[in-house]
Amino acid sequence: MDRAEAYYDDALRAIGLIEAFLEQGKVTSISDYRKHDLVKSAVERQLGIIGEAVNNIRKLDSAHMIPEADRIVSFRNRLIHSYETIEDEFVWPILMKHLPLLKEAIMRRKQP
Repeated sequence: MDRAEAYYDDALRAIGLIEAFLEQGKVTSISDYRKHDLVKSAVERQLGIIGEAVNNIRKLDSAHMIPEADRIVSFRNRLIHSYETIEDEFVWPILMKHLPLLKEAIMRRKQP
């Protein structure tokens, strides 16, 4: 497996973990998310991993088909370097809307 493929796999694994954290924590709404510090911490860690993986993919795979790659990396940078500015109202739509789209795009890429 080449390095780019490993980063795609890292992103998919992180998405799967986020899905599992939300399910296990019974987090189905933003109000649930706000109250669940353990889930928020775990989710934000995986979002950082996704951002780093996408950044590395961009460097290695010039033909990458990751939608919103620049925004994903920018969010990762903000999450890591300006964590105090991250608001739940910003994260929740990422989890509900954008992560499924990212997962779908990576899965389509992996299909023969």
